[in-house]
Order: sequence, then C-alpha cells, then structure tokens
Amino acid sequence: CIPPMYFLLSHLAIIDMSYASNTVPKMLGNLVTQNRAISFVPCIMQTFVYIGLGHTECLILVAMSYDRYVAICHPLHYTVIMSWTVCTVLATISWASGFFLALIHVLLLLRLPFCGPWEVNHFFCEILSVLKLACADTWLNKVVIFTATVLVILGPFCLVLVSYTHILWAILKIQSGEGRRKAFSTCSSHLCVVGLFFGCAMMVYMVPDSSQQGEKTKILSLFYSLFNPMLNPLIYTLRK
Repeated sequence: CIPPMYFLLSHLAIIDMSYASNTVPKMLGNLVTQNRAISFVPCIMQTFVYIGLGHTECLILVAMSYDRYVAICHPLHYTVIMSWTVCTVLATISWASGFFLALIHVLLLLRLPFCGPWEVNHFFCEILSVLKLACADTWLNKVVIFTATVLVILGPFCLVLVSYTHILWAILKIQSGEGRRKAFSTCSSHLCVVGLFFGCAMMVYMVPDSSQQGEKTKILSLFYSLFNPMLNPLIYTLRK
C-alpha cells in the first residue's frame, strides 16, 4: 500500500505537471512564432484550468500538512487516522472543490461583455487580467474572487500554521537530538513548498491592485504557476 504522504505527493506532482501543460506550450509558441494571439474559448479554458489547479493545490497542501501533523503528534494512530479511505476522500474533495470554484469564476466571467482592447496584459489568460478587458461592472467577480481567496488561500494557510504550531511543539518535546532532526526533516520540505506557494498567491490576490503592482503580480503569477512546480520535485528530493 502506498504511504499517505506519497499518495498526496503524487497528486501534487499531477497538479505541477498540469500547470506546465496548461500555460507553457502557448507561451513557448508565442516566443517561437511571435504570434501572441489566442482565441476566446482557449483563453477561457486556460483560465478555468489555471484556477482549478490553483485551488486544488491549496487544499492538497492542507491535506499534506494534516498528514504531517498526525505523523508527528499521533504516530501510534497514524495508520488508523490516515487510512486509504481518508486519503482518497481528502484528495477527491480537494479536486472537486477546486474545479467547482473554478467553474463559478468562469461562469461569472462569461456573463460579461468584452469590447476591447483585445489584449491580455499577462503571460497567459489569468483571471484578473482577463477581467480588465470587460466593458461592464466587474464588482461581483471581484467579490467572488476575494471570497474564494479567503476561503481557499487564507483559510488553508491558517490551518497549515495551526498544524505546524502543534508539530513544532511536539518536536520540542522530543528528548533526543537525532529524533528532533528526523522529525523536522520530514516537515521542512513541505513547509518550504507551502511558504513559496501561499506567499506568492496571497501577494497576487490579496494585495490591492495598482499600476505599479500589476507588473509585480505578473512575475509572481509566473513564479507560482511555472517555477514553483519546477522547484517542488527539487525541494522534496533534496531533503535529508
């Protein structure tokens, strides 16, 4: 049977590969052909997949932090609490919730009229950049985006902090230095991934928009949708 941590890691790997498959081919095509045009339907689909994967990754990272919490704080009950059924339910809820919220965002986006300029100021069809092309009031879209950000980014991030507070307290109670080192090494890689992903996501979607902030958010979006997935395997494989 696959250990729960590796089961959840496999889902994180699928998300990372899907991130790259969703945005990189078009970006490379733009660089090679200098033709940066994208039709409406592929753009909307790119937005949908991008949001769905982002939401799903947030929830998968929370499930992984819960797994580490059980492993460190309740090691004797680990196999019972983190059973195959529980892991499957956590993964299913993460994927279903992530893409359900993405569908809501896209449906609200499709109700808007777009009357130009037909130029997305981003490396790909990111929802905030697409919204700027609408020639109608987008307050409802922005309220839903902010609400989803609180529920799917800030909320899970707080849960991760609570989990790691308990984990740190449990590690400090371990008497041997070797035991502390092993316990910390099992969590350090996940903590690095969580910090990179949630930090960038909160700066993009929770910091007030401005003309100066726009260029920075483009770089941050590119980082957590392209470079962060590339760093994840490196972070997990190089941990001691």
